[in-house]
Amino acid sequence: MAIKKAKKVAVILNGCGHRDGTEIHEAVLTLLAIEEAGASWEALALDSDQARVLNHVSGSVDAAASPRNMLQESARIARGRIRNISDVNPANYSAVIIPGGNGTASNLCNFSTAGKGMSVSAPVESFLKAFHVLKRPIGAVCIAPVILAKIFGEQGLKLTLGDAHGEAAQVAAAMGGRPEDCAAIDCVVDEKLRMVTTPAYMLEASIADIAKGIRSLVNQVLRMAPDQAM
Repeated sequence: MAIKKAKKVAVILNGCGHRDGTEIHEAVLTLLAIEEAGASWEALALDSDQARVLNHVSGSVDAAASPRNMLQESARIARGRIRNISDVNPANYSAVIIPGGNGTASNLCNFSTAGKGMSVSAPVESFLKAFHVLKRPIGAVCIAPVILAKIFGEQGLKLTLGDAHGEAAQVAAAMGGRPEDCAAIDCVVDEKLRMVTTPAYMLEASIADIAKGIRSLVNQVLRMAPDQAM
């Protein structure tokens, strides 16, 4: 008889800092909420360079600091507890969550430059499609739901990017998604597709409110996630 162990969540990062990588508040709040819910996490990232490196004070391109590797930079957030997404088996995780940040829209996909014509990084797309086949839940924070809209929008995915009439939400709708308004403290659940989204910094919100929304997302994701077997 298999022995059940704590649910393990894959958290996909793409750098360190909201301007050109993962939004750090959203990433750390996600990790905290996972542990508070009694689950464990493992950070994953692409072993390739960020699309760009920006000065987080001025917002200008930092040529002297370029290029930066996503796996190495994401390790700053995960305290070294991170793996190459291409080296892991999706079946080893109960769920996956993608925090946001401008890098999520330029490193994991090219939404920031291509809009509706965007494509998703092949390893990331394969990983998420494998989760969907396994019927395991996927969570996406902030701008990350556009990735789900690109891959699963044609299935009528219900999602949020904060304002249902905002620019990003309109792109998600054009890809087949069904965007809904959502406050920062809440999340939107698509029970059929097992996907959960929350707006976080897509809205003008406090870190306290964003923490509530991410906690709600994590709890909903874990509700739908299977136990892992040893």
